[in-house]
Amino acid sequence: MVHNVIIIGSGPAGYTAALYTARADLKPIMFSGLQPGGQLMITTEVENYPGFPDGIMGPELMEMFRKQVERFGVEIHDQQVTRVDLTERPFKVYVEDEAHLAKSIIITTGASAKWLGLEGEVIFGGFGVSACATCDGFFFRNREVIVVGGGDTAMEEANYLTRHASKVYLVHRRHEFRASKIMQDRVLANPKVEVLYNTAIEEILGNSQPKKVTGVKLVDTVTGEKREMPIDGVFVAIGHQPNSELFKSVIDMDSVGYIATLPGSTKTNIPGVFAAGDVADSVYRQAISAAGTGCMAAIDAEKYLEAIEHS
Repeated sequence: MVHNVIIIGSGPAGYTAALYTARADLKPIMFSGLQPGGQLMITTEVENYPGFPDGIMGPELMEMFRKQVERFGVEIHDQQVTRVDLTERPFKVYVEDEAHLAKSIIITTGASAKWLGLEGEVIFGGFGVSACATCDGFFFRNREVIVVGGGDTAMEEANYLTRHASKVYLVHRRHEFRASKIMQDRVLANPKVEVLYNTAIEEILGNSQPKKVTGVKLVDTVTGEKREMPIDGVFVAIGHQPNSELFKSVIDMDSVGYIATLPGSTKTNIPGVFAAGDVADSVYRQAISAAGTGCMAAIDAEKYLEAIEHS
């Protein structure tokens, strides 16, 4: 059987693409991946998704997305796609040795935040540890927080957090930043920001009841001297990695691995293959923007299928 649309990945982009293609009667099938629902499954409270005046837990929001697409008959497989063959039509999408054929593909595999590899990141993820200031900064009003990193992402996160936090410590393991000069100048001029150069976090400290971050153990990367510091939140800002490994050397992408799309669309360099959400978005990385591009991908796929049917 050749499917009209196969969606690889889930999350806001994948579920929205599934919703629109299902309502267009394209009978999409979805391979949701190892973490169905994407990054929101490890997010606690979501207050910036429209329609939820009291906020909603990330996993609960994704469960609602899923129920909505299942209502329209979307076939969801909680499986990981292991390889693709886009060299001929129909396209082939493999789960281990099992091939699934498709006239079009929508890629919504998302991106993953890079982490420091500390146990505390796992224990306190969503409870004082975050990789998204735009998502979680609001919860740290008049609190003291740490931002870890030295690139533009870290500068942006630190700057943004000064809107909410009373104090932002920018922790960087070297004595100079990689960030662009304009971003550095903006942060260094902000009276709420204090930079801790040649410093790394060795451990994140906290309570189990209620679960929350209470401090960090810092180490001087030059002298090796260690000290503890009380803090309310830790924002890890060492970048994101798009989950695009599956499509390396197959689809055009930038140097980091974000899939390239044609301006104003979700079209990739391969006709009939579309990309939406964080796997193609290095700038916004929000649930609402991912959902928007999921809708765009569904409409682009529908137009593509119409065109090949009438060609």
